Amino acid sequence: RTKSWVSFLLIEERVTMDLFCSDLDNTLIYSSRRPLDGEKFCVERLDGREISFMTRRALELLKELEKRMLFIPVTTRRVEQYQRLCFPGISPSYVLACNGGVLLEEGKIAMDWYQESLGMVEDCRGELDKGQRVLTEDENRDFEVWRIQELFLFTKTREPGETVKKLKDCLDLQKIDVFTNQSKVYVLPKVLNKGTALERIKCRLGAERVFAAGDSAFDVPMLEKADLAYRGG
Repeated sequence: RTKSWVSFLLIEERVTMDLFCSDLDNTLIYSSRRPLDGEKFCVERLDGREISFMTRRALELLKELEKRMLFIPVTTRRVEQYQRLCFPGISPSYVLACNGGVLLEEGKIAMDWYQESLGMVEDCRGELDKGQRVLTEDENRDFEVWRIQELFLFTKTREPGETVKKLKDCLDLQKIDVFTNQSKVYVLPKVLNKGTALERIKCRLGAERVFAAGDSAFDVPMLEKADLAYRGG
C-alpha cells in the first residue's frame, strides 16, 4: 500500500521547494495489531514493548523521497508521543504535532508558532472549558481528561457514540469539532486542523508545492489543501 502512493511521488524532480506532509499512524506506521506485508521493523517502543511498526520497503521509499522534497510528519500525537518514534536514517527537521498546533524545528518547539496557535484558539476557550466539564462528568469515561498544550481535549470512553452525542448537544459546532477513533474522543477548535497547519508551514518555508497523505477525518483538511494528495484507509 505504501509503495503505491510513495512511488508516484518519486517521479517528481526537486526543482522547487516541495513538501511532503504526511500523517503517521495508519499512513506510514502501524500498530502491532495491524498485519503488514513484507519485512517490518519496530519504530516505537513503550515501557519495553514494541508497539508500532513500518515496513522496510516503506522506509526505503521514504528515504528516496527525501532526496526530492522535504518530509514533514503531521500528527495529532503529543510531542512526547512523537518523540518515542525512531525512523532509522531519517530525522525530519520539521514536525507538526498536536494536530498542527505545535511545530518542532530540529527537535525544539518553535515558540512563535505555538503562541500563534494559542491565539488562533482563544475564541474557543469557553467551548473547551464546557467540553472539559462534560467529559469530566461522563460516566462512560475510563481515562483522565487531557487538555493538550491548552489547544484541545482528549480522553477515552467505553461508549464513544454516547459521549460524542453529549458533546455535540452542548458545544458550538461552528467553533468546535468532535472526533472519535475507536475508544478515543477528541474535542478540537475548528481552526486547529491539519489544513491550516499545512498552509502555515508552506508560507513559513516558502514552499512551492505540497504533497500530502493521510487516512482519517483528521487528515481531510490537509489533503484538501495539498497540490496532490493520497487518502488511504
